[in-house]
Amino acid sequence: MFSNQYIQQRIHKANSLREEGKNPYQNGLKRSLTNAAFLEKYAYVKGLEEPKDKEKCESIVGRVKLLRLMGKACFIKVEDESAILQAYVSQNELNDEFKSLKKHLEVGDIVLVKGFPFATKTGELSVHALEFHILSKTIVPLPEKFHGLSDIELRYRQRYLDLIVNPGVKDVFKKRSLIVSSVRKFFEMEGFLEVETPMMHPIPGGANARPFITYHNALEVERYLRIAPELYLKRLIVGGFEAVFEINRNFRNEGMDHSHNPEFTMIEFYWAYHTYEDLIELSKRLFDYLLKTLNLDSKIIYNDMEVDFNQTSVISYLDALETIGGISKGILEKEDRLLAYLLERGVKVEPNLTYGKLLAEAFDHFVEHKLINPTFVTQYPIEISPLARRNDSNPNIADRFELFIAGKEIANGFSELNDPLDQLERFKNQVAEKEKGDEEAQYMDEDYVWALAHGMPPTAGQGIGIDRLVMLLTGAKSIKDVILFPAMRPVKNDFNVESEE
Repeated sequence: MFSNQYIQQRIHKANSLREEGKNPYQNGLKRSLTNAAFLEKYAYVKGLEEPKDKEKCESIVGRVKLLRLMGKACFIKVEDESAILQAYVSQNELNDEFKSLKKHLEVGDIVLVKGFPFATKTGELSVHALEFHILSKTIVPLPEKFHGLSDIELRYRQRYLDLIVNPGVKDVFKKRSLIVSSVRKFFEMEGFLEVETPMMHPIPGGANARPFITYHNALEVERYLRIAPELYLKRLIVGGFEAVFEINRNFRNEGMDHSHNPEFTMIEFYWAYHTYEDLIELSKRLFDYLLKTLNLDSKIIYNDMEVDFNQTSVISYLDALETIGGISKGILEKEDRLLAYLLERGVKVEPNLTYGKLLAEAFDHFVEHKLINPTFVTQYPIEISPLARRNDSNPNIADRFELFIAGKEIANGFSELNDPLDQLERFKNQVAEKEKGDEEAQYMDEDYVWALAHGMPPTAGQGIGIDRLVMLLTGAKSIKDVILFPAMRPVKNDFNVESEE
């Protein structure tokens, strides 16, 4: 692993430090200020003929990002999480320690500098070193010293390198953290209780997806990593909680692309004595709150598309297929005509698809990508909504909506099915679909039906994909750009290292 000549050179320098009686991996030395705090506290020094005051000593830490050696002095750019700060180190102050520094210090090393503030001739606020310590010797050179890390695959596989050399990446994940905390705060302000439900399920349920399977040694049974927390959250509604939410991971053993990762984060929330129409209004308030918290305008640009949150609309599923998808009502109302329409346009249709699933294929191909401004699509076919309540006026549709923004699904919500007999029949239909080869059809969950039999109040529930939400609000084009360690195909690591030159 460490046979590369450039790594060997650095290992030699680490050993040389040890020979001088210095630990190349020190511990216990502490900074007095972050770099940003130093720059703020001593901003008055910048650009002034301020006398050098050695009594104003501060200790700063960070990674060496740039090193300029000039005979008996050097300038070092030191970066911590908050900012980059310049340090000036001279032989006049450090004597023999400066010689050791010149011999051992390299870009990438993590250091502590103790000194006083001063302004250079160009007016740059810096720290004039009185002490200098290498806290952690880096034995692998940083990639592309002046151009950052541009290899996309390497950025995802070795995120630590990406964070080191591409400062904008940290900003994305700091914004992600702010988005998640803001979502949590919003639901707390709305009176929801945050809960935690199992990550390993005896029966995968709550969504139509293929699960990951594991084995519980103590119980000697198979378990499934959860594909959704829905059925457990609704059990809590049965138990008497009236407004609950959970922010956590889901796992779906399916394909990967720029908007799908097998391990992803969602918020799901359930609200007793409310309907899906109430969820639509709640969603609007959530986005208003997020835009204000993130200081974003009501119009944002995503993937070269202008999304206007002031132009939110609501449209039924069939109306969307007709007016946006361009499919006539005569075709939409006849299963055989719809199938022919799809096949004529090159849509790959699985054999024996139900009418509802044919409608879903049409929607996916001809409508979804056109929904740029926030659009709540309502009245979904009941066949593709196995957990949603039937509409009172039309039993063939569900009291359900999905929210689309910038051509992608962001949220899915509905008035919950709380009739245990209807739910039992729907599960039976799902089992039949699974027996026909539909790997994503849901399993029978008799315990959940039994819970419903104890009475669940009228309830509305919704899920929002956090990763896609972060993509939208940060402008990220790939889900891998908003997940710190995304799923990647295994490769044999060769740990190649190129020269810094």
